[in-house]
Amino acid sequence: MPFHWTRAPSARHYKPVSFLLALLACWFAGTPGWAATIEHVDIKSDRIVVRFDQSVADASAFMLAGPERIAVDVGGATPGSNSGGKGMVSAVRQGWHGDGTRIVFDLTRPAVVTEGSFGSDGRELTLELRTVDDAGFARAAAEGRLRFLPPFNLGAESPAHRYEVAQNVPPPARGLPLPHIYGDDDSRPLVVIDAGHGGVDPGAISPIDGRREKDVTLRIARAIRDELVASGRVRVALTRDDDRFLVLQERYGIARRLHADLFISIHCDSVGAGSASGASVYTLSEVASDKEAAKLAARENKADIISGVNLASTTADISSILIELTQRETMNNSANFARLLGREAQPLIPVRPNFHRMASLMVLKAPDMPSILFETGYISNPTDAAFIDSPDGRRRIAESILRAVEVHFARRMASNDLSTSAR
Repeated sequence: MPFHWTRAPSARHYKPVSFLLALLACWFAGTPGWAATIEHVDIKSDRIVVRFDQSVADASAFMLAGPERIAVDVGGATPGSNSGGKGMVSAVRQGWHGDGTRIVFDLTRPAVVTEGSFGSDGRELTLELRTVDDAGFARAAAEGRLRFLPPFNLGAESPAHRYEVAQNVPPPARGLPLPHIYGDDDSRPLVVIDAGHGGVDPGAISPIDGRREKDVTLRIARAIRDELVASGRVRVALTRDDDRFLVLQERYGIARRLHADLFISIHCDSVGAGSASGASVYTLSEVASDKEAAKLAARENKADIISGVNLASTTADISSILIELTQRETMNNSANFARLLGREAQPLIPVRPNFHRMASLMVLKAPDMPSILFETGYISNPTDAAFIDSPDGRRRIAESILRAVEVHFARRMASNDLSTSAR
């Protein structure tokens, strides 16, 4: 529709119009255009349920000590009314924080968030709680945030841009063949690189040029493989070297069947709104892993080999202890490698200020294999997407991985040598 220039408004209309424009500017500056409102906070014996009047952008939770509290930051939400406490929560407080709301739960006794999930409409967040001792709470507070995303990140997009794609997901392949291992020296450590998504699952799609995450991650994974193999220090395998679909359990399952020493899952982050950029890395949180460990310990067929120990002949109590010890050591090794990667990547590629994050991600839940999920950049950001999908960007990402891998296994070798000499 063409625009037509008109005469300037008369003086008698100027002040009311100016006042209205100023009022609207203050309103839109203070709240996001798609902000939801917190309708209700329900405290139950083992969980917290937060209900919104529409989908929100995302949420994250972290623990605060002195006094003991749980804080939940909800992106794209406006505060509702504060409510009283119940059970392990003595009080609930809400207030503006950044572009969303911070909810603080004052605790009557130490408790941590073990899992968090949104409902299918993105309007209900459920946080699973578990009571712990003072030491367990202190560890959880030191670990940082657990991040939760609603389905398809509904709240971050305007309704006009929402869409759904329906596709039958193939079942897990039976007797999935193991991939080729690059490198001839069996004494070298094995690193398994997992290119995220694939097949019917395209992953994130760039709104600028339609670039698909599954294609970008495969090109990056191949570049990392080539860099690691050329170093001659490690052996390498790819969970997929073509455009195929793998369920999450198959990805780390392949690495476990190969007896991998390190698992790296490659992804590209995405946001529906904003200009976020830079790489980040996720490792499994200790509190987020408890449920998975319990499931593993409770299996009827406990023939899993955990760090070389067959659990089939052990009692349930001993199995639980062995799994917990193994998993804690694995998470410590994963976190150490994540910090190494952040140090080595910083001079080579753009990284986010809070580079190392923790979350309950299925692909990281192998109990006896150090694992990280590497978000190499934001495919939704044109600058990031062009960098990570360029030959130079892939080379720099691969070099970052190589440097961290070399230091990681050099430290492990030195530690093994010290243990051997001390006997």
